[in-house]
Amino acid sequence: MTASVTPAAQVAANPAAAKLADWLGRFEAALAAQDVQAALALFGDECYWRDLVAFTWNLKTVEGRDQIRDLLEARLADVKPSNFRTEEEQDATDADGITSGWFTFETAVARGRGYVRLKNGLGWTLLTTMTELKGHEEKKGRNRIKGAEHGVNPGRKTWLELRQEEQAELGYSRQPYVLIIGGGQGGIGLGARLRRLGVPTLIVDKHERPGDAWRKRYKSLCLHDPVWYDHLPYLPFPDDWPVFCPKDKIGDWLEAYTKIMELNYWSSTECQHAEQDPATGEWTVNVLREGKPVTLRPTHVVFALGMSGVPNIPKIPGQDIFKGRQEHSSQHRGGDEWKGKKVVVIGSNNSAHDICAALWENGADVTMLQRTSTHIAPSDSLMKLALGGLYSEDAVEKGMTTYKADLTFASIPFRIMHTFHIPVYEQMKKDNADFYGRLEKAGFMLDFGDDGSGLFMKYLRRGSGYYIDVGASELVANGSIKLKSRVGIESLTENGVLMKDGTELPADLVVYATGYGSMNGWVAKLVSQEVADKVGKCWGLGSDTTKDPGPWEGELRNMWKPTQVNNLWFHGGNLHQSRHYSQYLSLQLKARYEGIPTPVYGLQEVHHKG
Repeated sequence: MTASVTPAAQVAANPAAAKLADWLGRFEAALAAQDVQAALALFGDECYWRDLVAFTWNLKTVEGRDQIRDLLEARLADVKPSNFRTEEEQDATDADGITSGWFTFETAVARGRGYVRLKNGLGWTLLTTMTELKGHEEKKGRNRIKGAEHGVNPGRKTWLELRQEEQAELGYSRQPYVLIIGGGQGGIGLGARLRRLGVPTLIVDKHERPGDAWRKRYKSLCLHDPVWYDHLPYLPFPDDWPVFCPKDKIGDWLEAYTKIMELNYWSSTECQHAEQDPATGEWTVNVLREGKPVTLRPTHVVFALGMSGVPNIPKIPGQDIFKGRQEHSSQHRGGDEWKGKKVVVIGSNNSAHDICAALWENGADVTMLQRTSTHIAPSDSLMKLALGGLYSEDAVEKGMTTYKADLTFASIPFRIMHTFHIPVYEQMKKDNADFYGRLEKAGFMLDFGDDGSGLFMKYLRRGSGYYIDVGASELVANGSIKLKSRVGIESLTENGVLMKDGTELPADLVVYATGYGSMNGWVAKLVSQEVADKVGKCWGLGSDTTKDPGPWEGELRNMWKPTQVNNLWFHGGNLHQSRHYSQYLSLQLKARYEGIPTPVYGLQEVHHKG
């Protein structure tokens, strides 16, 4: 994109836009003069600046004037920001002392877009994002390739021949610059971004087909997030796509997307070991492709194996003597074969509820074993109260695009995000008081997060501890799904699960819906424990709440940004995050591929190993 020039008449038509234009003009003048003090004077006592790559070559939030001062003093001369202009002036708002709206800007090497909120005329929250590198723009729109080669050219190669040649060479006679380990939606989306940027990239995945990571999950799995939240980069779902998509339909879409976007994707390929040359930073990665060993030598390795690590299976006495089947939720295929059987599901979050409901529907006698309290968000309430303003058909009809929705969400600093969410979940609690009352009467342990901020903050802080209710909670409330809570597990027996109160739950199947470890667990498995410890914990904000130990980070640990191990990256999250943050990770990788200097400001320290 190119920075827009704002016609004065358009700004004048909206007083909010005029206020923003004035603030941006003064901000640009201070930055151009490298007058840090003048720039700081434009911010209030409480202020936050979240930068996604444009100023920091990092994902970094600075808080307060002192941190903003440090950022500007460190980066201003190199970044050379300029050309700040308001954008989409009709969307600028001014209410309750808060003026907010969109703008574009440039740096020495890139173009960017941002969102600013002024509180009583002074900067409160500022978002700056890199959108493209100058001279390395995607070949789209007017810059798209011609495709057809007109004229006479003896020995010309067709598109198919060139594509087959590329597929035969990459990974063998020619090495990828980026190797993405994991070919789910995260790896596929990032691969599409890098393909459009001309970065030689190879995706490897152990499954037989793209999309199998979804197809091979339990039969009843559907997305709990709505369609407007889940588009992939560049290619949105058709407008008749279901609101909540079944897993196999998602799998087929991912497979088709991989082909349409011309991704270099090796299926049936398992990564066995990766090792980095400490002198060059380059990697040697041993994979097994369709049973044959191949050695790859990429410059960068991206772990795109979801938002979690290796499955957590708790160690419980008696697991070696239990005569039934035991499986982690990631291995569970559905309830079909368990009709008339007794099943104990250990856990009470999303997967546990889904699996229990499917087992009950298939005639199993199922008991949910709840170990800790869980936040329950009814799907309809979540859509209405939390998502509807940005991700809904109403939002689309009001002109909200996926890109604008993503940036709006990203513009709220994590430090204060919980204050935006607490009123939402207070209303949810009121609207569903009878529902929650019946759940608690059944013995279910409920919570709304440590500070009442609900589902999204739990997700960001710990990636667990919640269920978006699409029906299973009613089965718990009415006793159709049996519940055992507030009692610990003593052991497994030959025929069931013995609880600390002396009761025994008979079981033919025990499902461990007990989540996953940190993503750096994959690094420990495929590289080394030493490198995993150097990277440290992935995910979480350092909020000092349950399962998210401090100190405060201000961004998700190690995600989509440089880590303490050069040329090692993590990509993942839900479909929304994979889509949105793949843009910034791809630009960081593209800059390095082109030899553009990328001095990282505020590299995250490591406080927790996992």
